[in-house]
Amino acid sequence: MFLAFEGADGAGKSTQVKLLAEHFERQGREVVICREPGGTELGEKLRGILLDPGSGDMGPEAEVLLFMAARAQLCSRVIRPAIEAGKVVISDRFLWSSVVYQGIVGGLGIEEVLSIGRVATGGLLPELTFLIDLDPADAHSSLDEGDRMESRGLDFQREVREGFAGLAADFPDNFALIDGSGSVEQVHEQVIKALPQKQS
Repeated sequence: MFLAFEGADGAGKSTQVKLLAEHFERQGREVVICREPGGTELGEKLRGILLDPGSGDMGPEAEVLLFMAARAQLCSRVIRPAIEAGKVVISDRFLWSSVVYQGIVGGLGIEEVLSIGRVATGGLLPELTFLIDLDPADAHSSLDEGDRMESRGLDFQREVREGFAGLAADFPDNFALIDGSGSVEQVHEQVIKALPQKQS
């Protein structure tokens, strides 16, 4: 089983990943948590480059290829083996992030990024992606500081939010829309309710 969380920076994805993992562990399931970019030795090195403010004015073309390289390694070394072993895989971001950040906001195009993504992932997509929707102005982390992606400001984060909303509308079977404005517990309850019945 493969699940993922998406949303703008500061929406609370990492917290919900942890809570969902604990939910499955209480059921006796073995859980593998991934983060993007990262999760492998190569992926963590690429993460350092991608998120380092010192990387400067990196274009969306370079960004998407670096993200896809990290994702390819994560899929082949971690995600696919875990799925084949019957484990639950929960990823903090996956391919849809590249579609929004580089494809929509960066202007490369949805289909173009999906095409590159199919090569990187071998066609693998999460069974369900929880999209935590939250106004960036209410985000739980400071968007003025932090890594290169988070420091792009509120206007950028609003574009990201709109991009995800449009993507969820275009691919409704892939997403569960989660209202991120409530408490951590309320958001978690929505996530549990959105799980496919046989998995909840």
